Amino acid sequence: MSKIFVIMGKSATGKDTVYQRIIESKELMLKTAVGYTTRPIRKGERNGVEYRFVTVEEMKNLKEKGLIIEHRSYQTVHGEWNYFTVNDDQITLGTNDYLLISTLEGFVQIRKYFGDDVVIPFYIEVADDIRLERSIIRERKQEEPKYAEVCRRYLADEEDFSEEKLKEANVIKRYKNNDLTDCINEIIKDIKSYQKLS
Repeated sequence: MSKIFVIMGKSATGKDTVYQRIIESKELMLKTAVGYTTRPIRKGERNGVEYRFVTVEEMKNLKEKGLIIEHRSYQTVHGEWNYFTVNDDQITLGTNDYLLISTLEGFVQIRKYFGDDVVIPFYIEVADDIRLERSIIRERKQEEPKYAEVCRRYLADEEDFSEEKLKEANVIKRYKNNDLTDCINEIIKDIKSYQKLS
């Protein structure tokens, strides 16, 4: 049976880097589905690679057609930003295993859509002070840094990934990203063990 492995964690835990390294692993042969967002594209991002950048109107059309698997909406200092996964034939269970990146809320919705036995969580953790420092450094590289948004996301993560919510979602195992290589190797080892059981 196909598996959908979901990488998640608070902002600046390195989940994008972990995700990229794992998706590049030839031995795992994982497929992916590019998520959608209505937020503005950031410097260095490419449409259709990090996300599919769409308008709110396009998102509403997808919702009316019943194609949205999971959806998260955030009130930011720059307005409402939406992130979502679309049933657009990127995921075909029975033929491949998949790797996605999401939030805890998104993971719960994806698991509800596809089933507990199909969707497997990989929760990445980093110490809070390191996360905040990374967020500021990353934002500083933007043409127009939005530090208020960094603060909002930092505080929102505390709520979104609370211990209570992690427990409710049955996310037990934590992957510490103190050393990137060690973290990636541990996740790859666990993915392989799931693939052997399939």
